[in-house]
Amino acid sequence: MDTRQLTKIALCVALCCVAAYISFPLPFTPGYVTALTLTLSLAAFVLPPKQTLIVVVTYILIGAVGIPVFAGQQGLAKLLGPTGGFYFAWMAAFPLLSAVKGAEPNFKRYAIADVLIAVPITYVGGVISMMVVSEVSLSQALVMAVLPFIPGDVMKACAAAWLGVKLNRALPK
Repeated sequence: MDTRQLTKIALCVALCCVAAYISFPLPFTPGYVTALTLTLSLAAFVLPPKQTLIVVVTYILIGAVGIPVFAGQQGLAKLLGPTGGFYFAWMAAFPLLSAVKGAEPNFKRYAIADVLIAVPITYVGGVISMMVVSEVSLSQALVMAVLPFIPGDVMKACAAAWLGVKLNRALPK
């Protein structure tokens, strides 16, 4: 990797760390509404899949060692808690989103891919961890980990798609 690629990766990791603080809890779930998924989608739109995976893994490792970059609880407890599945699902969701984004920046393709690929994969991870750790049923896990987040995640996917198109057109290849 060259300096430009490493800089993009570092900036994406830094954005993720900051975006986690743009969050608020919901009273009926341990999950947080956060800007983090917007920045992860943006990373997927401006980086190739391998570099997107590096961003996600680096962010998770920084949080796992206790540096306060997660929304809410910190460290391994967050990853092993009821919302830990979201974090692990990101390792599949966002590199896959990067892989299917296409060669040319396109808002519609970016937004649709995010809503149909990254968001559902993220939800599957969240539902699984919610069911296992919180010992709730599938329907309860869906209410806690999916349903209240759908409108916001669709809006964040569209915002990330718009920003991704703008950045890809502005940044040198």
